[in-house]
Amino acid sequence: MGSVVTFEVAARRFGLPLERVERAVRVVEITPLPSAPAVVAGVVDVRGSVVPVVDLRRRFSLPSRAARLSDQLLIVDSKVRRLALWVDAVGDVATYREQDFTGVDAAVPGMEYLRGIARLADGLVLIQDLEQLLTVDEERALTEAIDRV
Repeated sequence: MGSVVTFEVAARRFGLPLERVERAVRVVEITPLPSAPAVVAGVVDVRGSVVPVVDLRRRFSLPSRAARLSDQLLIVDSKVRRLALWVDAVGDVATYREQDFTGVDAAVPGMEYLRGIARLADGLVLIQDLEQLLTVDEERALTEAIDRV
């Protein structure tokens, strides 16, 4: 069994493993971060910590748009750092059986940001690979940009 937190970006449904999601919060003002990689919209303060915001629309080459009051930030823990993922909406926690999960290589080879696809009662959800969300070069540039602040 696996559990994921579902969310939407540009009418597409994604998921992240439940154990990697800290919380969901309403979008707040995002402070630009000079020299950050293009997929990083800026930073926000989360309980006294500076957290980079990843714009998933940019990451997935989807049409960009200004923030809306209904947007949310998913605060997640990657192995490298805490991130805020800018999403249109957060769904619920969904559970799937092992036989309802297809690894990305079997389903859609070459999708570097995906871990796989889960079949839920109400449709498919694309499970994100949090460790692949930023490239090594983007991670390095982000660290350098934060260190300059």
